[in-house]
Amino acid sequence: MTDLATFPDGFRALIVGASGGVGEALTTRLVDHPRCAQVFAASRSGKAVAGAQALSLDFEDPQSVEAAVEAAAEAGPLHLVIVASGVLADGEGRGPEKSWRQIDAAYMTEVFKVNTIGPALVARSALDKLARGQKDAPQKAVFAALSARVGSISDNRLGGWHSYRASKAALNQILKTCAIELARKRPHAVCMGLHPGTVDTALSSPFQGNVPDGKLFTPDYSAARLLEVVDQVSADQSGCVFDWAGQIIDP
Repeated sequence: MTDLATFPDGFRALIVGASGGVGEALTTRLVDHPRCAQVFAASRSGKAVAGAQALSLDFEDPQSVEAAVEAAAEAGPLHLVIVASGVLADGEGRGPEKSWRQIDAAYMTEVFKVNTIGPALVARSALDKLARGQKDAPQKAVFAALSARVGSISDNRLGGWHSYRASKAALNQILKTCAIELARKRPHAVCMGLHPGTVDTALSSPFQGNVPDGKLFTPDYSAARLLEVVDQVSADQSGCVFDWAGQIIDP
């Protein structure tokens, strides 16, 4: 079990997108962690995760996002907030583009809504709810959102996947921008992106054929590695995107 020793005893966590594979695995691991006092599991379905307090939110309803964060922070500040939601293929079955000729406004809008605008709305409410601690005893706090290596502009060598790549690149920019502001208000807090690797979930299912042996992770394995990363990251690394192994991904 990840120590999470850099967080204070009795820390409080909020997972957004807790009904998904990685989100549920993160929630379960935090519920089982002896140093985590309270876990909130937020999703559009409001799905219950054993041991966590379920909350409902919908990225199409910004007020519901604000209300969910307020409910999670009602009993005290939050020390760990992770937005684990994401979409690659939309509800109409439209998947990532192979060519610019496949760019579709409706699909692109859906991808940006979930991958970029949603996490931004959570950040708008949650960053102000992160723990400060006392002047002589600051507390670590982390806001993170699941990003992806394909969101790196400098690492784009294959092309395609226009909407997904762009939505993650935009998310990375939002996280960086929020990190700059956060450093002025909560210098011991972190705002970061997390790349979970290729995880065996419904999101990646149609694209697992070319994944190298040993590189298709279970949700629980990915969740464990991500929690190790947030435990190790320091405030001077705020604004960066880390992969599951703790390596910074180039912008």
